[in-house]
Amino acid sequence: MKKLIWLLFVCVWLVTTIVFLGLILSGQDSLRVLSQVSLNGYFYAIVGISLWFFWLDHILDALNMKHASPTLPPEAQEIYDEEKYATQQQYQHEKYEFGEISSVVGFVGTMLMLFLGGFWWLDAWLGNVGLVGFWKTLSFFGVVFVVQLILSIPFSYYSTFVIEEKYGFNKTTKSLFWSDVVKGLVLNTLIWWVLLWVIVWLWGVFWGTFWLLAWGVITGFMMFFMAFYTTLILPLFNKQTPLEDGSLKTAIVEFSKKVGFEIKDLYVMDGSKRSSKANAFFSWLWPQKRIVLFDTLINEMTQEEVVAVLAHEIGHYKKKHTLKMLVFSIVQMGITLWALSFFLQDASFQSALGVSTPSFQIGLVAFGFLFAPWSFVTSLLGNILSRKHEYEADAFAGTYYDPQALVSGLKKLSKNNLTNLTPHPWYEWVHSTHPTVLKRVKALEE
Repeated sequence: MKKLIWLLFVCVWLVTTIVFLGLILSGQDSLRVLSQVSLNGYFYAIVGISLWFFWLDHILDALNMKHASPTLPPEAQEIYDEEKYATQQQYQHEKYEFGEISSVVGFVGTMLMLFLGGFWWLDAWLGNVGLVGFWKTLSFFGVVFVVQLILSIPFSYYSTFVIEEKYGFNKTTKSLFWSDVVKGLVLNTLIWWVLLWVIVWLWGVFWGTFWLLAWGVITGFMMFFMAFYTTLILPLFNKQTPLEDGSLKTAIVEFSKKVGFEIKDLYVMDGSKRSSKANAFFSWLWPQKRIVLFDTLINEMTQEEVVAVLAHEIGHYKKKHTLKMLVFSIVQMGITLWALSFFLQDASFQSALGVSTPSFQIGLVAFGFLFAPWSFVTSLLGNILSRKHEYEADAFAGTYYDPQALVSGLKKLSKNNLTNLTPHPWYEWVHSTHPTVLKRVKALEE
């Protein structure tokens, strides 16, 4: 399997690179026999950026797997025994191989759409069947979304019912899996089509100040769903029940009063119907404030460990981490929309995908490719900020409750979820939103 993955990567990368360099050196529209793309600087930039990030992700993933020690590291002996560590290594390796195959398939599909003018063809076909304006834009993204969903379902199915099932994590039934697919399709269609309709209308009517108005609309959507996700969206997929009266609830309420955090909504979610993995999260944005504990968390941990994990979540609130990340996302979105407003008016920008007459849908697709470096930078900054927040929330829980209870809880979560304790530093810096458990434990002990 490993040799096959490397062979796929090398072949795809070599073929794409040779074609790409050949186009640059020839300076001729040699692809026009197959597509309508214009081989201008934007096209070269789109392909070059796609190649760069495809190869970067592969290198980071490979480094991360190679960095894993085949034998149990001394620092991990308090979490894993030899047998459990071997299982964890096998689990991470299978996920890596599967992820690489998925990545190759996605990259090949993207390159075919670019080199063969797939986006131009779809746009032209929708126009030929009589769709114009908003309905054409809506249908364009609808087709793209449905195709992506269809292609992703086999990978999601295999991950759930083969890999996760093999290691005892999967609790999802096939009927529940397909129910989630249908619900997700309907929900995403309703939400994104409404938002898209508003944005396209703003672009058509107020194109001069489009980015500013769209920024306000998207910010409103973000804040609305942050506030009401647990009360409107989550109940469609999971059942939430108030935490029953008892010693656990009493301990949670007492701690909350101690740190000046008023608890009104404390719920238990039936996460065990999909996975054995445990978690907890905190949803807050005025006027909604709710803490949700997975039933698996309560079943696997002691009362002190559950309260310590909850103290960590309250620490996020007390340190205003949710608000800070919201502001970060809003600023990032504003800059992105401001840049998009310029590119949507550039005909040569869209001709890279084969369209001579500028349109919102083609402009947005091309912009998504070209603005990938900006997304990469903001993702790095967001991950750095997120890891800092995790340390601060841990420190809050350790200061106001019990550091040893949180240490014990973190170790138990890592063991039960087969977490990678020693990722490669570069991989962790680029991809990880949380510090490793070993680093968090060390910080708590210090």
